Amino acid sequence: MSSEGKLVCVTGASGYIASWIVKFLLQRGYTVRATVRNPNNLRKVEHLLKLEGAEERLHLLKADLLSENSFDSIVDGCDGVFHTASPFFNNVKDPQAELIDPAVKGTLNVLKSCAKSSSVKRVVLTSSVAAVAYNERPKTPEVVVDETWFSNSDYCRELKLWYLLSKTLAEEAAWKFSKENNLDLVSVNPAMVVGPLLQAELNTSAATILNLIDGSETFPNSTYGWINVKDVANAHIQAYEIASASGRYCLVERVAHFSELAKILKDLYPTYQIPEKSADDKPYVPTFQVSKEKAKSLGLEFIPLEVSLKETVESLKEKNFANF
Repeated sequence: MSSEGKLVCVTGASGYIASWIVKFLLQRGYTVRATVRNPNNLRKVEHLLKLEGAEERLHLLKADLLSENSFDSIVDGCDGVFHTASPFFNNVKDPQAELIDPAVKGTLNVLKSCAKSSSVKRVVLTSSVAAVAYNERPKTPEVVVDETWFSNSDYCRELKLWYLLSKTLAEEAAWKFSKENNLDLVSVNPAMVVGPLLQAELNTSAATILNLIDGSETFPNSTYGWINVKDVANAHIQAYEIASASGRYCLVERVAHFSELAKILKDLYPTYQIPEKSADDKPYVPTFQVSKEKAKSLGLEFIPLEVSLKETVESLKEKNFANF
């Protein structure tokens, strides 16, 4: 598939993952319609305007996820749409309004616009391992999570895991709609995304690494999958360009407990104050495995976690989030 001059759309373009997707699309010769809440907010969009190729081939457009039909004219004429816009933060006061509605209604609004357009050949949805791995099934070092797993919305609701619930419901709605409307949909399901930041604002997953190097006395007793943001952006583009790509793609370089991250960071930065003990006295939450087989079919070779952590810290320093 030749990308030269091809027109694509990226929603939520000023976000962490989306910014890298835009960067790589421009590098590959695409013309990009990038939606943001406010194109005039320079703090949010300046990094996009500075990208190579942006002057000639990047068009910033205002769009509201919750406003029906607001994507109609934006996606019409595009060959592909990357829907990455969805809020991700932890301190939630009103989960329905802050996370669930933007994730679910926003996804359906974008997909409805895509279904109306005769030009859109494929939609790539940014989902998450949050929509894959969270259900009653036990997770232990022997267990391998793969694309056939689905998170259970009742389970997420019961445990008040609101972000996980928002991604689970959004992906469920997306698959249902795409099947009913014959829309070619592929979903990319990354774990916790780390690596260098393009945007000026601190995002939630990079903040988890900042918390480990800013003098914190303990690390969370939690286990997550980890993946580099550049691998995630590349996976989106491969999922769009490779005609045979279909279904879901889990993206996890490694599943690691925070104690392992702390150890890696201590080895990389021996002079930093990295926490050495867990936030509680309970046994460590066990690790598990996530299959890489399907991701490999996109031609992906994942960046090792050690490199991703170093890139994250160097980026946090360069942007003055970490003052060392």
